[in-house]
Amino acid sequence: MKVTENDVKVVASLSRLNISPEESAEVIAQLDKFLTYVENLQSIDTTKIEPTTYAVPMQNVFRADEVKPSLARELALSNAPLKDDGYFKVPRVLEE
Repeated sequence: MKVTENDVKVVASLSRLNISPEESAEVIAQLDKFLTYVENLQSIDTTKIEPTTYAVPMQNVFRADEVKPSLARELALSNAPLKDDGYFKVPRVLEE
């Protein structure tokens, strides 16, 4: 597929890019090279390859939930600038 200067203008407009006439020749060459690569990929026979979600086989990637000791409340609140009755206190963000 041959990329034309008009193609570059359309793609630049859709992408909200400002491509100068000096850059246009380089962009044409890059797009042409990319589209040639895609054409090469399309010629590969993939009829015997099953579609996959991931490139590598994945199995259960979730870990089991385990109860573990957490930070003591007093220690968590020790550096809090404001605290009230065992809780963090934060400035009001909504108006009444």
